[in-house]
Amino acid sequence: MSVDEARRADRETEAAIWDWIKQPEEVFDLDVAGPAGPLSLRVYRPVSHSDSPLPVLVYFFGGGFVVGSLDTSEAMCRALSSMVPCVVVAVGYRLAPENPFPAAVDDCYAAVKWLADHASQLGADSARIAVAGDSNGGTLAAAVSLMARDDDGPSISAQVLIYPAMRHGSATKSMRDNTDPMFFNAHSTAWFWNLYLADPADGESPYASPLNATDHSGLPAALMMTAEFCPLQDEGEAYADALARAGVPVEYRPYSGLPHGFLAMASVLDTARDALDVIGDFLRRRLG
Repeated sequence: MSVDEARRADRETEAAIWDWIKQPEEVFDLDVAGPAGPLSLRVYRPVSHSDSPLPVLVYFFGGGFVVGSLDTSEAMCRALSSMVPCVVVAVGYRLAPENPFPAAVDDCYAAVKWLADHASQLGADSARIAVAGDSNGGTLAAAVSLMARDDDGPSISAQVLIYPAMRHGSATKSMRDNTDPMFFNAHSTAWFWNLYLADPADGESPYASPLNATDHSGLPAALMMTAEFCPLQDEGEAYADALARAGVPVEYRPYSGLPHGFLAMASVLDTARDALDVIGDFLRRRLG
């Protein structure tokens, strides 16, 4: 596919808003100052019967750094806002190839910094910030966690990494085995990486490939989810192992018999709903 064809196909397959969850009380968009101009955020505020500030979850949508939008993560963000409950803020970061690495991670980190300074404007608590994302959104969540640590930036309490890409150029068994043309596969992975990186050498950066970080200590507690029929499974497991070796609290949940992107099927797949419950439980424990 061309980039335009892929974006059109992605828009046509976005998950509908799930009718089995309690919907947020308020959903609105706002623009904040980003590294290259206005940065769009979408805010989800749950129904709350307390005036106390809520924790905040910053969510990065998936799409291989090339496709996707704030609409892509609409169902997920609405669900997590009500399930935790927390204020969820989805980030409309710049896409490649028009804006290659590090544009996306710079935008996502800028959003977290803005929220750390302005959380109270949203009824949120800047001392209880988590980051999360699916697919490359999980990559961005891991990269932002590394960047915040390295930059002595905002304190992040937790990271939720849902079948993320953790290393450019991976030659793992799961990358070799998952070639089924009906699923996200090794060919898809290479296509996205080639568009995201203006220079393949940029893939060596830990902010592009979090597994390449020389030190994983001092990072937020993590929940890592992988899928059996996903080319990224092995690198997700390797990242969970790297965090554990560095003394980071990590919960690893591999899901057998499922493909990449299975959470989007929560309206019809009980296992996906169970996985959402796992995410909600993890965030409640880590955000208080």
